[in-house]
Amino acid sequence: MKTTINTAFYNQIIDLLQAARNSVVLAVNQTMVLTYFKIGERIVKEEQNGKDRAEYGKSLLLGLSNVLTKEFGKGFSVTNIQQMRNFYLAYEKQQTLSVKSKKAIKQTVSVIFNLSWSHYLILVRIENEDERKFYEIEASKNNWSVRELDRQVNSSLYERLCISKEKEEIVKLSKNGQIIEKAFDLIKDPYVLEFLNLEEKTSYNETDLEQALINKLEHFLLELGKGFTFVGRQVRFTFDEEHFRVDLVFYNRLLKCFVLIDLKIGKLKHQDLGQMQMYVNYYDRFVKLEEENKTIGIVLCKDKKDTMVEITLPENNEQIFASKYELILPSKKELQKLIESKNN
Repeated sequence: MKTTINTAFYNQIIDLLQAARNSVVLAVNQTMVLTYFKIGERIVKEEQNGKDRAEYGKSLLLGLSNVLTKEFGKGFSVTNIQQMRNFYLAYEKQQTLSVKSKKAIKQTVSVIFNLSWSHYLILVRIENEDERKFYEIEASKNNWSVRELDRQVNSSLYERLCISKEKEEIVKLSKNGQIIEKAFDLIKDPYVLEFLNLEEKTSYNETDLEQALINKLEHFLLELGKGFTFVGRQVRFTFDEEHFRVDLVFYNRLLKCFVLIDLKIGKLKHQDLGQMQMYVNYYDRFVKLEEENKTIGIVLCKDKKDTMVEITLPENNEQIFASKYELILPSKKELQKLIESKNN
């Protein structure tokens, strides 16, 4: 008797086992991170008993490293134990939450760590608490790998988002992460394309830039942000017997709209914005579905003047944007100065 292979049944069993393995990994990870947090807490409290805290702290870490290495093997160097101490100091304010019931009884809730220890080693290096909270929320919500988190921190994503926001909105970033509700929420200025490995002094044209972005599409999608899917390059449309091509076309699932990107390697001109307006109008009238939102157009350029952009575009503009791109990682200090000058 021939046995019929029930593929769906097999897949269901595989999914159950995979989910169980993922749950085990998550539980082990959370336990390990929480344990390191508690070790850091014990170290800090023990240090406070020393008369000369600096010298006592050094000998304490060295002695603890020797004992733990003999007991458990590798992984407990002085540097690693110092990182556990720093981890506790960075997150001690989140250790407990006091919740008052109707009877005024306080309940203590332990802080929950949702990321891996490697993620937290990156986060601990961030001195600004609001900035650290932002990256922690974003890494958790978007399932960033350690490499992705490291890249976003190094490219100063937090500062780049803050540049275009008011003080109240900046505070919200540390509480809720990046919330995408309108077109403006998607825009960064500048975009950082250091992953292309294109030297600024090297001669390259718009086709070279476009090809480099396609070759590194996964990295570019991460830089664009949440909800982007790639539609096509050099997407052609025709009217009045003339052909036009949009450099890059994406779709954003969060805003439910097309996002068109035109690349300019030189100085932005008002004609470039006019051309993008035409592209956006065409997509709104002939491509997008009735239930979809209005198309967004981004002119990505090497150099732009904000005044020219403001004068060229209508005051109530919510669809056309011009942003610079950088081929090297931006200076964090320069970005922070821009934020401070804008909000003073």
